[in-house]
Amino acid sequence: MRQEMTPRAVITGSIAILAAVVFVMVFWPYATQDLMPSEIFRERTAEENAGRALYIANGCVYCHTQSVRSIDWGNGAERIAQAGDYVADRPILLGSQRTGVDLSQEGGEHPDDWHIAHFINPRYTRPNSIMPPFEYLGMDRIKQLTRYVQGLGGKGADSRMAHQNYWKTQVIQAYEAGPVTNVTWLSDHVPEGWRMVVNPYPTSVAGLARGQKIYQDFCMGCHSPIGDGMGPAQPWIYPPPLNFTILKGREISGGILYFQIMNGIPGSAMPHFKAELESEKIWDVGNFVAVYFIDQSDAGKTRTSEVGDQKSEFADKKPK
Repeated sequence: MRQEMTPRAVITGSIAILAAVVFVMVFWPYATQDLMPSEIFRERTAEENAGRALYIANGCVYCHTQSVRSIDWGNGAERIAQAGDYVADRPILLGSQRTGVDLSQEGGEHPDDWHIAHFINPRYTRPNSIMPPFEYLGMDRIKQLTRYVQGLGGKGADSRMAHQNYWKTQVIQAYEAGPVTNVTWLSDHVPEGWRMVVNPYPTSVAGLARGQKIYQDFCMGCHSPIGDGMGPAQPWIYPPPLNFTILKGREISGGILYFQIMNGIPGSAMPHFKAELESEKIWDVGNFVAVYFIDQSDAGKTRTSEVGDQKSEFADKKPK
């Protein structure tokens, strides 16, 4: 039997192929979808829904798609997103790629003031960010967006937010008690073992240059180029970012700086960097802060008592 490529055959074949694709890619997944809520699912509040509408209207989904798979979820995320997390979402925010970070479990990873500064201008909190600023939305709508983002992760986000809010009260009390009390409080919340650890990498020109680049990429928007805590994010953050220069004359070990950079300070706008920076990079940026803004460093020493006044030792190693 001879087959001819007639227009009718082409049209019939094309329709059959299209029908098969639609059945496999649309109807079958819809018919077999799991509509059971996950263990972290909860209904959104009215303010969170208003924030979600802004999230959709401003195209946030194009970069922060919530189609999160095990092969592309954010490093250090609390959990891989599941279908049951989104059973109430209409529409479900899908996409083929994610240019921005994984937001599926973002709620409670930062306090509200960090998000407000970030929405006003993302370069304030993430100097290398390619996200556009949203200051034009106005503060009321930025707060609605913040509520939506802080709810991402459902019950898990609620637990993280409770943790943030508890520590927010503590860090405000410490800050308002004055610089001495604040610095003491911050140091006391570093485990004793870490307080005794010195920076294992000796100060070098290359190490300081690496630390300077990391500081510019991750820290400068809050702590400012001169380390006084008056970066562009400062007006929207309370308590304000730490002024490193008030640590001069105090014995601040490399271990204290490392621990706080690695784990962040809950309740404050200081995030953790353990999911983004390798160990040596944390030591490098900690030593950069110690050398440039505190004027003392225990880098490469065997005990903290060897630190002393090292201004002259650092002078010829600082990147120009």
